[in-house]
Amino acid sequence: MQRKVSLSTDYIYHIFNKSIERFPIFNHQTDYQRMRATIQYYQYAKVAVKLSIFLRNVDLTKHSLANYLDHYEISSDPLVKIIAYCLMPTHIHLVLKQLKDNGISHFMRNIQNSYTHYFNERYKRKGPLWIGRFKNVLVESDSQLLHLTRYVHLNPSTAGLTRNPLDWHSSYGEYLNPKTNDRLCHWEELIDLSTSQYRAFVEERIDYQRELAFLKHLNDE
Repeated sequence: MQRKVSLSTDYIYHIFNKSIERFPIFNHQTDYQRMRATIQYYQYAKVAVKLSIFLRNVDLTKHSLANYLDHYEISSDPLVKIIAYCLMPTHIHLVLKQLKDNGISHFMRNIQNSYTHYFNERYKRKGPLWIGRFKNVLVESDSQLLHLTRYVHLNPSTAGLTRNPLDWHSSYGEYLNPKTNDRLCHWEELIDLSTSQYRAFVEERIDYQRELAFLKHLNDE
C-alpha cells in the first residue's frame, strides 16, 4: 500500500516514479497520449466521470480540457499546477506546485491508478505497475527550478532515445510554443526567459548531459 506523503502546499516539487523492475509502461504512441490525458484530467479535485468515459466524447488534441469543465461537471479548482513533465519508457518525471493540502498525493494516486487500469486492460495483464510510492524533491529556488526543467526536458536525449528533445513526449514543445491549443503546463510566472532563450539554455547542454550519463554508466559497472 502506498504510504501517505506529506508535502507542503504552495511549494514546488520534482515528482518521479518508475515501473516495477523497469517494465516498459509506454509501448506505443497511444500509451503516451493516454498518460498525458490522465495527467491533464486528474489535476482537478473533482471529476464527475471516469477518464475512460470522458475520453469517448472529447478530443483533447483539438480543445483544451478547460472547454469541457462545466459540461462534464469537472471542478475548476486544481489540486496541482503542472509546470513540466516528461514520460520515459519506464518512468515519469513531473514538476508540480501543490495547490491544496495533500494535493500531490491525491493527484499521483489518481493518475497511477487510472493508468494502471488502462494498461492492464489494454495489455491483458494483472497486478501493480509502479514500484511503490512516488519520490519527491523540494525545489528551493528559481535557479533550481530552471535547471530542473532542463534536466526533465533533456531526459530522453540523455538516455539516447532521441537527439532532439522536441521529438519526445514531454512539455518541451509547450515551452517553445506556449500558444499551442493543446496546453498542459504553466510556468510563465516562474521562468523569466523568452522561448528562444529557453531553447538555447536547454539545447546547449545536450552533449554535456549525455557525456555525464555515459561516465556515470562506466563508473557503475
